[in-house]
Amino acid sequence: MVKQDRARKPRIGLFVTCVVDLMRPSVGFAAVKLLENAGCTVEVPEQTCCGQPTYNSGDRATTRSIAERTITEFRGYDYVVAPSGSCAAMIKAHYPELFADDPNWLPRANELAARTFELTSFLVDVLGVTRVDATFDGAVTYHDSCSGLRELGVRSQPRKLLASVEGLTLVEMEESDVCCGFGGTFAVKYSEISGAIVEAKAKHVVAAGAPTLLAGDLGCLLNMAGKLSRDGEPVRVRHVAEILAGMTDDPPIGVAKEAQRTGKEAAR
Repeated sequence: MVKQDRARKPRIGLFVTCVVDLMRPSVGFAAVKLLENAGCTVEVPEQTCCGQPTYNSGDRATTRSIAERTITEFRGYDYVVAPSGSCAAMIKAHYPELFADDPNWLPRANELAARTFELTSFLVDVLGVTRVDATFDGAVTYHDSCSGLRELGVRSQPRKLLASVEGLTLVEMEESDVCCGFGGTFAVKYSEISGAIVEAKAKHVVAAGAPTLLAGDLGCLLNMAGKLSRDGEPVRVRHVAEILAGMTDDPPIGVAKEAQRTGKEAAR
């Protein structure tokens, strides 16, 4: 554990993730708000991918190159925080494995791994946050993404924070801890299997009866939102950070801004 000088604010290097950067920047802004509200100073160093797609595809040479850049760019921060269990797990669990035979880079990989955390885990387990200043009118259900749950032990932390959101009710779905079928490149390599898995997941989401689905990994959310949309299900899909930060002005995942505006006008 990194020793923190309590007389100053923790300096955070935010690992935005490439999917958030390209597909849902609001998640990154929500993460910044949550961290700053918790008393941190947040910076976003130059970054690209964590290397997980190439790692899962067996391209260790490219992954090492990506990892070396990440390790270098995130030097000097007290902590590295990612609004993604899969990206945080890549850095925390797999960078040390990647450099296991390299005495030059292994100590650096271990050092970075020791101060890298998934967002809700960092807020709860490191900073001791128990409440957030947010409101949300309605019921939600929550999907536990595989990497965050199985590699980082992220399960109770998002639920603890959601319990403090005024007006929010959490309805647990059946098999919330079962894969959604995304798995990064798995969905591309094994599309039929992936499709069958997300079909089962979508049924559990709908059966829960909550109008909103939350999770902590954007890849999983995009996968589930796509399936629910194709099935004609009206479930709204959001990253948990957006709810915890009270930043829900942007439309749910997969909903165009024009469609959201039209829907609001029709409800008047």
